[in-house]
Amino acid sequence: MDSKTPSVSGVLLVGSIPLPSNDDVFTNIPAALPGRLLSIPDGETGIRNLYTRWQVDRFPKEVVKPHLGGIEMPANHPGFTLESIKPTQYDTVAFDSYQRFLKFREQGIIPAGVRFQVSIPPPLNCVLGHTRPEFHTQMDPLYEQRMIESVQSLVRGIPAEDLAVQLDLCFDVTALEYDRGRLTNDYFKPWFSPVMEGIVERVQRVSALIPAEVPLGFHLCYGDLGHKHFIEPEDLGLLVELANNIDRQISPRPLNWLHMPVPKSRDDPAYFEPLKRLDVNKDARLYLGVVHANDEEGTRRRIKTALSVVPQFGVATECGMGRTPPEDLMSILEISKNVTEPVL
Repeated sequence: MDSKTPSVSGVLLVGSIPLPSNDDVFTNIPAALPGRLLSIPDGETGIRNLYTRWQVDRFPKEVVKPHLGGIEMPANHPGFTLESIKPTQYDTVAFDSYQRFLKFREQGIIPAGVRFQVSIPPPLNCVLGHTRPEFHTQMDPLYEQRMIESVQSLVRGIPAEDLAVQLDLCFDVTALEYDRGRLTNDYFKPWFSPVMEGIVERVQRVSALIPAEVPLGFHLCYGDLGHKHFIEPEDLGLLVELANNIDRQISPRPLNWLHMPVPKSRDDPAYFEPLKRLDVNKDARLYLGVVHANDEEGTRRRIKTALSVVPQFGVATECGMGRTPPEDLMSILEISKNVTEPVL
């Protein structure tokens, strides 16, 4: 990334937003963040507010983890084929939201130049998160094919000039932390090795489906279960390593933006120091999750420290806001506006 005059501009909405409907997102958010958005998601409202949980019923119940409603595998079960996996519907829900996006853009509520953002988890997230370990190797290629079909449909159905796609990597990151020995719960154990290579290869297969003229971003995530990470990052080192590997793997398709979390307590230079090793597309935008509700002073402190390491970035929350108390949303939006310059 280029070294330029220090600046903090732009806001990334990671995906989910605690509002009742897509219409509420499209009508309220642009006015709260004037000129700060390059893209806007539909808020992942309704059944989608729990990240990938709405994908559980894409899988046969015989392979689903017991706490998610799975059942025992009958002895005479015939096995699984692609027909055993239902379509993901990431494309169909996006098409519905895109029509609403067009309506509000035509009315001038969504500014011209702001793209419609679709956030998608790489298939590993649903396979590792929802299915039992003994079925991971069977479900992996089948569910990946369903996700490939959805992404192909998505890029056919929404004009490239209106679309932006974000891949949400959560269980990818926890699989790496398991491989490093920092996570010991087998819930996070990947079924392949070497882990970094397996993750970036899977990411590349999805990324390759997205035309170069469609901006592609990556949300690198440590989870948000009960407003806590599955494990706290030591620093941004692992995410920088992952980002660099993804950028090399998907080339020549450009990586257009990155989002990395910043815990509320981390305003120390050591946390941000690995960003000096970030080596991705020079035009890629970096967004740091420095914004925490009701903490503008702390947000500015985290920004000041980050600027001592990296000269330019935009801001975001640490993770999606779907489980954020609605009363905190206005604080987050106000802080995000106050600490940034416009990008449009």
